[in-house]
Amino acid sequence: MSRTVYVNGEYLPEEEAKISVFDRGFLMADAVYEVTSVLGGKLIDFAGHAERLHRSLALLDMRQPVTDEELLAVHRELVARNGIEDGLVYLQVTRGNPGDRDFAFPDPDKVKAGIVLFTQSKPGLADNPAAKTGMKVISIPDIRWGRRDIKTVQLLYPSIGKMMAKKAGCDDAWFVEDEGVVTEGTSNNAYIVKGGRIVTRQLSEDILHGITRAAILRFAREAQMVVEERAFTVAEAQAADEAFVTSASAFVMPVVEIDGVALGSGAPGPVTRRLREIYLEESRKAAI
Repeated sequence: MSRTVYVNGEYLPEEEAKISVFDRGFLMADAVYEVTSVLGGKLIDFAGHAERLHRSLALLDMRQPVTDEELLAVHRELVARNGIEDGLVYLQVTRGNPGDRDFAFPDPDKVKAGIVLFTQSKPGLADNPAAKTGMKVISIPDIRWGRRDIKTVQLLYPSIGKMMAKKAGCDDAWFVEDEGVVTEGTSNNAYIVKGGRIVTRQLSEDILHGITRAAILRFAREAQMVVEERAFTVAEAQAADEAFVTSASAFVMPVVEIDGVALGSGAPGPVTRRLREIYLEESRKAAI
């Protein structure tokens, strides 16, 4: 069945959705995006995603083409039209179509930003079997551009990283800088647990400011868990009791092996399991 998508102010059947070949998002990856999860037909942490969208757009001197209220209405309309119970809403804002290809940015007041939204149905999204077995990850060099805190559509190397993991018989990859320091996963924030202490890299331009990350750290502290925001190495991760990743679509996902080294018992640990329970419970309560 054809989905309804939203393109530059219109709701359209997906096969009729089109953008210009001169759109800078298409030509230069000059665009940002957000992915909001849907559970039980409701949006998870929409406000957080909207706030991060503002930040990404501001850092790139782009204009948001619709208000937050209009954006929320589009999200809800697409969820309703496409009958999404569990799944995702993908949002992309591009710098727009200046009329011809040029490396120089067009004046943001003279070119209207483009906007595209579509849904993906993911029945049982919160019941991913990997949450019970855990993920295996490999480490790969982090050769991405420096502004990883801006959620752009420049995802070629993360895609390559996922394919490298797949070829190695694993599920995902963690990006690693000099001296084995972990930045984050290909599409998620990375954590380790040692002696009951949760460790994750501090916010900076080096990592994405994850919406799920912010919620998890808040819930962890409310549950009287100790959180350390600092860098850690692959070696430190391999010696940890547990590890996990967070993202809008995976929520809290345990990691049980890093570069062939099993962590702890080789199964998802108690801290990770508890954080996933808390996150899903609290997020469902606050969903809109």
